[in-house]
Formats: sequence, structure tokens, C-alpha cells
Amino acid sequence: MILRQFALSLAALMAINADALGQDTAAKSAAADNQLVFNNVCRTCHTVKEGDNRLGPNLHNIIGRKAGSVPDYGYSSAMKDADLTWDRATLDRFIANPDQVVPGNRMKPYGGLTSAEERAKIIAFLEASGR
Repeated sequence: MILRQFALSLAALMAINADALGQDTAAKSAAADNQLVFNNVCRTCHTVKEGDNRLGPNLHNIIGRKAGSVPDYGYSSAMKDADLTWDRATLDRFIANPDQVVPGNRMKPYGGLTSAEERAKIIAFLEASGR
């Protein structure tokens, strides 16, 4: 009887651990996929490393940040004067069509990303990299 209870408890623990392992693997896979989309679409001009401005400003902790506010970056006057704070919805619209959200920005030749799924992955990557 005790051996049977032990075996059932062990089986339950193994199932819980396997499920947790599966969830961890899926989360890591999604994070890697999100980073890959960011790398393919954004990394030519942007990083998520604080202080590492390149052709575009760094995107470290962009969620909740006022547009045009990274110190020591030469923004366009359009971006400096844009009265917006980056949140998920604003980023989604901007990544889809920068000229529509901030006319006169310097994102050329980038014209936007039509895939809502890929935009969501980029935003998820930006959120995760700011933690």
C-alpha cells in the first residue's frame, strides 16, 4: 500500500515537472522567436542596450518612455515634438506605419511592417528586454 502511494506520488511529481519543463521550453522558444523577428526587422538600426545608440536610438525600456527622449541622440524635430508615450498600442501603430504616427520621422528606408503577428513579437521582445 505504501509502495503504491509512493509510486503514484512519484508519477504525479514527474508529470508536474514534465509539464513545467514543457512550459519553460515553450517560453524560451517564443522568446528566441521574438528576438529573431526583432533582429531581422530592427537590429540594423536599434539595440536594446541602454546607452548604445546607433543609426537609431536604443530601445532599452521603451515601454512608458516619452518619444524623442533618449539623451544624447539626435532625433528629428518631428520625433522630439511628438506628444506621445510609447505603449503597446502606439508601438504597434508606429511599427506598422511610422509615417502615419509621426510624420517627418527619420525611419527611412523602413516603411512599416504589415504582419500584426511579427509586430506583436517585436513588442513582446522589447517588453522582455526592459525587465
